[in-house]
Amino acid sequence: MRVLVTGGHGYLGNAVCRALGDTGHHVTMLSRRSGIDVRDRVGVAGAVEAAQPEAVCHLAALTRPRDSFADPLSYFDVNVGGTLNLLLALDRPVPFVLASSSIVYGGQHTGALTEDLPVNPESPYAASKVAAEQLVAAHAATGAVGGVVLRCFNIAGAAGGVGDTDTTRIIPNVFRAITGQLPHVTLNGDGSATRDFVHVEDVAQAVVNAIERATPGEAETYNIASGVGTSMAGIVAAAEAVTGKKVEIKRLSPKPEPPHLVADIARARAELGWEPHRSTPDRIVTDAWAAWAAA
Repeated sequence: MRVLVTGGHGYLGNAVCRALGDTGHHVTMLSRRSGIDVRDRVGVAGAVEAAQPEAVCHLAALTRPRDSFADPLSYFDVNVGGTLNLLLALDRPVPFVLASSSIVYGGQHTGALTEDLPVNPESPYAASKVAAEQLVAAHAATGAVGGVVLRCFNIAGAAGGVGDTDTTRIIPNVFRAITGQLPHVTLNGDGSATRDFVHVEDVAQAVVNAIERATPGEAETYNIASGVGTSMAGIVAAAEAVTGKKVEIKRLSPKPEPPHLVADIARARAELGWEPHRSTPDRIVTDAWAAWAAA
């Protein structure tokens, strides 16, 4: 199958393109590195016409919640406008997979998060992802695409030696502290807040499964996560065990944040035939550290 991947040169995009190639799909990347910006409607239309994709995987996005407060219009321009440009460029019904985020749930829910819970965007970034999801659903309702929204939780680990270098996330900062680039890692309170970490290769496999199961005229949403919570302190402990090095910690006053954000992944298991086989803290940190050390 010919698959057009936006954001294919990024951290997640690298893993997705590798997984698609490994399963026999022919991948065409659309990214700023290839000279196309998703905000450029004419450029996107030309790229889609040239590629003649049989499926689209839309990963390109701005993804930093805090930054979105300073520049909300850019987040809507890229995340919503870019999604719309892709949808409008398609001239036949194809699978359309959108990488969304668990951030759309906000912090108002308790217990495992299911896809049927109401969304509660608490930042311009979150609102832009909700809007992009709704665009895909609306377009699918016309029969123009088979829409699949993947709400990814905390993506981590590495694929093909490419790991996460985003310094707004805990694992890269733990490694920076270990290698002397930071004096310490900061944790809010006692570090007991739990998040759901999912290996980037597991996310990539979910994308492959979604492409192969999408149905024109329908739109489905799936949580892509491990289904298990890991505390921030637990991530630090895993890094110490994997690297054999002590991580210096600076504890800040507790912040008003959700104590637990963990996904229910029953729907993805049942309908996508998907399992997060690699998403244990040890495997995630081991793969991430190998990529970090080799970079």
